[in-house]
Amino acid sequence: MTSVRIGTVYLIGAGPGDPDLLTVRAARVLGRCDVVLYDRLVSSGVLALAKPDAELIFVGKHEGQQEPVQSKIFSLILDRALSGKTVARLKGGDPLVFGRGAEEWALAVERGIPVEFIPGVTSAISVPGLAGIPLTHREISQSFTVITGHCSQGLQQDWSRYARIDTLVVLMGVKNRAFIAQALIEAGRDAHQPVAFIEHGATPAQRVVISDLQSVARGHVDVGNPAVFVIGEVVGLREKLAAISDSKNLTEELFV
Repeated sequence: MTSVRIGTVYLIGAGPGDPDLLTVRAARVLGRCDVVLYDRLVSSGVLALAKPDAELIFVGKHEGQQEPVQSKIFSLILDRALSGKTVARLKGGDPLVFGRGAEEWALAVERGIPVEFIPGVTSAISVPGLAGIPLTHREISQSFTVITGHCSQGLQQDWSRYARIDTLVVLMGVKNRAFIAQALIEAGRDAHQPVAFIEHGATPAQRVVISDLQSVARGHVDVGNPAVFVIGEVVGLREKLAAISDSKNLTEELFV
């Protein structure tokens, strides 16, 4: 009886959306994988780089479906890799930044499946930058922190630890934006500090909404998913640096 060769799983970061921001290694590997398991934030331009006869399987998650879909992802990784296929687990941004990439990696290793991690350009840094908002600046911001707008423990946490961080970046924070803003104000963060939401960053649909923390807390800022939420004085630098993104005609800007 002939044994089946075990396939390799490539844990690949798809970057913020623009296929030009995919790493060279990611593009090369994607072009030779037999199976591609991709999330909802992976753009069609990135998927177009897959092998023409690759099996493309959408495994994006929606509210309330996270656990069933994740179980399906685990099963697909094992099934395809153990049958000898080369699998790309393609995740928006970087697979190890607020995703379950580490869990998928561990699962494969436990079953003797070889894994290669290919980092991606995380939206936490790239999307604000493309909108003309640097996370650090010598005279304004010497630190930044990236947090998630939702987590397995919920939103009841110690927000005071984020009150004095120069620049705060919130991923997946659109739904809970008012709660987060109010919690930060109550923890001591300046209610008048400027904020930005960058919707659909690194895509032709990019939209930047500029406001302040107090307006977000009061529910006055209307934004949609996906969006990167930036809080800090660096948001004020956009007025000078906006040509970075505006020169590519990517941005519609609103002030709230």
